[in-house]
Amino acid sequence: MKPEEKRIALLIDADNAPASKIDVVLAEVARHGVANVRRAYGDWKSPHLQQWEAALHPYAIRPMQQFAYSTGKNAADMAMVIDAMDLLSGGSVDAFALVSSDADFTPLVMRILADGLKVYGFGQRKTPEPFVNACSLFTYVEGLGQSPTSLEAMVEAPAEPKKLRGNTRLVLLMRNAVEAASGDDGWANLAAVGSQIGNQASLDSRNYGYRKLSDLIEAIGLFDLKRENQKLLVRDKRSVSKNSAAVEYPLAR
Repeated sequence: MKPEEKRIALLIDADNAPASKIDVVLAEVARHGVANVRRAYGDWKSPHLQQWEAALHPYAIRPMQQFAYSTGKNAADMAMVIDAMDLLSGGSVDAFALVSSDADFTPLVMRILADGLKVYGFGQRKTPEPFVNACSLFTYVEGLGQSPTSLEAMVEAPAEPKKLRGNTRLVLLMRNAVEAASGDDGWANLAAVGSQIGNQASLDSRNYGYRKLSDLIEAIGLFDLKRENQKLLVRDKRSVSKNSAAVEYPLAR
């Protein structure tokens, strides 16, 4: 299905998401499809949702009122989950975009994925890893819509290569994706590598301070990159020594 044809349900946990980022979140959702369902959940009598109230009409977001029936319990979360399950069973959407920094939505993400639909997550850097890792793609909102000269952009500086190489999960994810997409010569089309990564786990290069996947791969320093016939190719540097060994010591026939 083409991105412009994909119907996406945008569900917002207003209690755990910044209203100031809704414009860039919607721009990101538009890269994957059309947000034909737009709902924000919360107790709209609460004064701390005033910023969200101002964003509802300009972006055609439907406010879903949910009273807090008891102290310490978030009834809005429950309402959001119920609506998501109704949309899932109704077959009226092709994917979900969940805006929240609350890990309580992790089981919901896993349930949606089990039905073969993608889940695009958006939240702040405080979002717990289980929720981040469960999504098909999770993007930290702090890295969205920042100009290179802004103070926040400087805070979100690119991660150092040494730190990237020390991230075992990231390196293993990259290497597995390159290996799965590579040919006999070890080279893989970067687009195919990106697809492999998307099938395995959530990875947005901007979460590490890099605009593109190729920039992140280059910064890690464990892969070779080259351009060939308008395509960008990537290779695990370890495959060079493996190929050399295979030539020097051919298999006996």
